[in-house]
Amino acid sequence: MKEKEVQRGPEPILNGIFTLPPYDKEGPRLIGALCARCTRRFFPPPFVCPYCLDEIEEVYLSSQGTLHSFTVVRVKAPYGLPLPYCLGYVDLKDDGLRVLALIDPTRIEDLRIGMEVALCVKEFGDDGKGNPALRYMFSPKTEKLS
Repeated sequence: MKEKEVQRGPEPILNGIFTLPPYDKEGPRLIGALCARCTRRFFPPPFVCPYCLDEIEEVYLSSQGTLHSFTVVRVKAPYGLPLPYCLGYVDLKDDGLRVLALIDPTRIEDLRIGMEVALCVKEFGDDGKGNPALRYMFSPKTEKLS
């Protein structure tokens, strides 16, 4: 008897940087690091604290933030990202971190510097081998303008 192939959904582009479903009540979270000695937070997590070389612990970071800046990319993209795509810096609400992230490409026209954004995880582009990939991105919290 032939074994049935298990069909799996898209995989994260990189393991260990964001949570996967089922999410807690706050939705997806970025996985960062905290140095207990100097209290600095990091994303993505380093192996040791780059400031004091102490061990770090894994922590969930805020899923809310403010859009600091962004750019819309309209040239050929890596990893099968559809055009246009958007990159931005997001200041995480409770963590004192500014992270570089994809910004929801379906909301490009709504983007404004200083607006509130929320983390989401979506199938977007591929893994470099043609397989669909999950990526984290931030999306405006306001209702889409009509």
